[in-house]
Amino acid sequence: MSSLGRTFQITPEEMREIHARLTPHFPPYLRSIEPNPRGWGLTFVFEPFTGREPEPCTPRSFYNDPRLSFSESNNEAEYLLREKAGVVMSNLYEAAREEWTVAAYVADLRKVVKDAPNRWARYVEASQVLEKAYAYLRSSDAGTEWLAAISRLVDAQDRVRAAAAAFDERAADIADVHDRHLYADLTHDEALTRAGHPEAADWHVGDGFGGHFTGGLVEKVDHQIKEQEAHLTRVSRLAGLTA
Repeated sequence: MSSLGRTFQITPEEMREIHARLTPHFPPYLRSIEPNPRGWGLTFVFEPFTGREPEPCTPRSFYNDPRLSFSESNNEAEYLLREKAGVVMSNLYEAAREEWTVAAYVADLRKVVKDAPNRWARYVEASQVLEKAYAYLRSSDAGTEWLAAISRLVDAQDRVRAAAAAFDERAADIADVHDRHLYADLTHDEALTRAGHPEAADWHVGDGFGGHFTGGLVEKVDHQIKEQEAHLTRVSRLAGLTA
C-alpha cells in the first residue's frame, strides 16, 4: 500500500468523508475544524480549557473503528483516506494537548501562588529598611552611636531574612510548577501573568528541579548579609573599633 509523504492534500470531498467518519471520536470540547488561513493544513478550534480536564488523548474507540483501521482495507484509495483521517485525528489531539498544557500550567500556578504577593510585599518593605540601616552606617552621624546603629542593622537583617524565608515557602511551590510544566509554550512571567500576577516579574523565584528547590530568596539575602558584615568587619578593624 502507498503511504503519505511529508506533505499531502485533502480534497473537499475527502474532508467531508473524513469528518463524517471521525465525528463519533471527536472530543466534546472541539468547536470546529477550519482550513488554515495560511493556505495549508487545518486549524482546530476548541472550547477554552480550564487545565483541570484530563489530558487530551486519542480515544480507544478511534483505534477500534473498522472504518478507520488500516488493516480492514486492501483498497489503496481507501487506505490513503484512512491514513489521512489518522493524521487529522493525530493533529487534532496534538493541538488540543498544546492548549491544555498551557491551561494546566496556569491553573497549577493559581493553586500555589496563594498569598505570595503579600509575602513579597513584606520582603520588599523589610529590604528597604535594611538598605536604610546599612546606608546610615556609612554616614558621619553613625559614628556617635556606632554600636546602636549596628544593632539596628542586625535587627533589620533578621527581619529581611525571615521575610525572605516566608516568601520562599511559596516560591518553592511556584518553582516546582515551573519545572513540571517546563515544555509548555509559555515563559515563567507569561504564565504568572495569565494566572493573574503580572507583578510577579519582579519576584525572585528560585529554581525547582525534581522536587528540589535552589536559588531562593534566602540564599540571595544571606549573600547580601555576608557582604554587609564583611564590610563592617573591615571598617571596624581599620578604625580600631569593636563591633
